[in-house]
Amino acid sequence: MLSYYIYKHHLIPNQILHQELPNLVFSYSSLFFLPRSMATLQLSITLAMFFLQLLSGAHSSTFSIVNKCSYTVWPGVLSGAGTPQISPTGFALQPGQSTSIPVPTSWSGRIWGRTLCTEDSSGKFSCLTGDCGSSTLECSGGAIPPATLAEFTLNGAGGMDFFDVSLVDGYNLPMMISPQGGTGANCTSAGCAADLNGDCPMELKVVDGSEGVACKSACDVFGDPQYCCSGAYATPNTCKPSTYSQFFKTACPTAYSYAYDDGTSTFTCAGADYVITFCPSPSTSVKSSNPMAVDISSTGSQPTSSAFIGGAITTTLAVFWQLRHLF
Repeated sequence: MLSYYIYKHHLIPNQILHQELPNLVFSYSSLFFLPRSMATLQLSITLAMFFLQLLSGAHSSTFSIVNKCSYTVWPGVLSGAGTPQISPTGFALQPGQSTSIPVPTSWSGRIWGRTLCTEDSSGKFSCLTGDCGSSTLECSGGAIPPATLAEFTLNGAGGMDFFDVSLVDGYNLPMMISPQGGTGANCTSAGCAADLNGDCPMELKVVDGSEGVACKSACDVFGDPQYCCSGAYATPNTCKPSTYSQFFKTACPTAYSYAYDDGTSTFTCAGADYVITFCPSPSTSVKSSNPMAVDISSTGSQPTSSAFIGGAITTTLAVFWQLRHLF
């Protein structure tokens, strides 16, 4: 009956239930001789979730999105193909406002900020930078360049979270990713705290009136394979930094500046939550160090996070508390 309850309530995938959990679950059921009651169902659910967590070692994250800009930012969210969707996919953050979003295990996708957004008399919503083309507050697609992008792959190779801030598609506002409570040698803040819109090269600059509001990539402006890392330049050996990508890299050393800028731009954590900040306070040090980022082709073992250990202990205590009240 225990496996029946779990399957019907969709607590875990059916293939995991039949291939990995039956021996563990049924051994506990036989040991305690549980009656068929609602209390048994509650205990079954607790045990199943506990064992699933132990087997997967996966950590669900929370994204806290903070607007420290002096203007309103409309974040957009795009989930990768084949990964769980998160909601909402678009919303407004007033200056000083923040919000938290629970993120499913193994989620991948992008988060960015839209600026200078308006809604016309017909109700059509649009933004001067970072627009996603949906004509509504929520997004159904990705950002139209130029846009600063926060990119994530959670619980990837070796159980690690991979994250970066990318300026490959251009730049529209400062943004930083700061891991909270995670572990790993490269588990550190990354992104671009600098405001590049004023100093953007004229040939790349997007202006609203006389004011710079975004900075395009050289690929977007010129379409040259050397800038786009395409055609004959589609490998790390043939596509090298340009004077334009170096403009971005000098100002933002921990952000992606061109397609093969992996070595100093991709970071990893295990068991972390993440704070994504628009217009973060710049570093007080003019000359800041650039932590060595991870080589994305390498894999490693997943450290056991304190959050996971705490969750396992809490769940175990809950199991025994329920058992005490059953007998």
